[in-house]
Amino acid sequence: MNRTLDLSSQTMDAYMALFGMNDQHISLIEQECNVVISLHENVLSFSGEETDTEQAVQSVRILLEMISRHEPVDRLRIRYVLSAVKDGDPGIADTELNALIAVTHRGKQIRCKTLGQMQYVNTVRSHDLTFAVGPAGTGKTYLAMALAVVALKNKEVERVILTRPAVEAGEKLGFLPGDLTQKVDPYLRPLFDALYDFMGPDAVPRLVERGIVEVAPLAYMRGRTLSDAFIILDEAQNTTSEQMKMFLTRMGFRSRMVVTGDLTQTDLPDGTQCGLSEAVQLLQEIEGIGIVELTAKDIVRHELVQRIVQAYESKRSVQSGTRQIKPAFHPKGTLS
Repeated sequence: MNRTLDLSSQTMDAYMALFGMNDQHISLIEQECNVVISLHENVLSFSGEETDTEQAVQSVRILLEMISRHEPVDRLRIRYVLSAVKDGDPGIADTELNALIAVTHRGKQIRCKTLGQMQYVNTVRSHDLTFAVGPAGTGKTYLAMALAVVALKNKEVERVILTRPAVEAGEKLGFLPGDLTQKVDPYLRPLFDALYDFMGPDAVPRLVERGIVEVAPLAYMRGRTLSDAFIILDEAQNTTSEQMKMFLTRMGFRSRMVVTGDLTQTDLPDGTQCGLSEAVQLLQEIEGIGIVELTAKDIVRHELVQRIVQAYESKRSVQSGTRQIKPAFHPKGTLS
């Protein structure tokens, strides 16, 4: 089947954004849709099987709409569009994702790259407690950190508290050198890395010293009431039922909590109840709690990461023969 698309109304910048350097964007569409695309006198021609050709044409039209809205178009965004079109839901890819979330200390603008991320950000903004469940690379921690820094700068909260359980992933704490602080530092380092990105390496130590920013193992939360704070619990799949209950009941007045985790990467001993999965199931109907499930489509790391996650998910489904936990979203945690 052959189809054409008239590009005579497009600007040179639009051509460059659509084709990419050395035509790599068009080559990606050809590869993913199994079509041949050629350009002759402002007319883009598509040839291939009927379904493949229709999907390629539809994807290019969506990309041109995004370009006209001055949204960035890269390989990641193109794959997201192609995936949405192939799944029969092109409206998802055509949703405007250009809202500014935050700005790093180096001036880099942070924006949502997928609809799942946009849903996540909106849910955090509208709920006092949000659970974000999804695979690695979907921006769960990074976006939560961005929103926490924005809330702090806007004086919506007085401090930011970042925590995660110090659970070994194959290694033992006792074999690490140094005192307790040095032993738990590797577990907290990812949180510090994200914090440095938004506040800068010079500002973070001063804020930590003044108690405005706190990064600590989950065990340090016991017995406290956390008021006027933006609190992030990262790697929550490694909490036990008791630890999760302890953490959630620390919430004080004028505070916001975000709990993130990947239910497929728990490091808990066999037979131990996962606090994150239990909390999602128990609390999903409670007013004021938002639950967001991010998927492999929302992965914004190297494109191979998405394929790796999908391969492991397929293997797990075959071996177990059971469905993964898919929490039902609270009505306020979804987008219409």
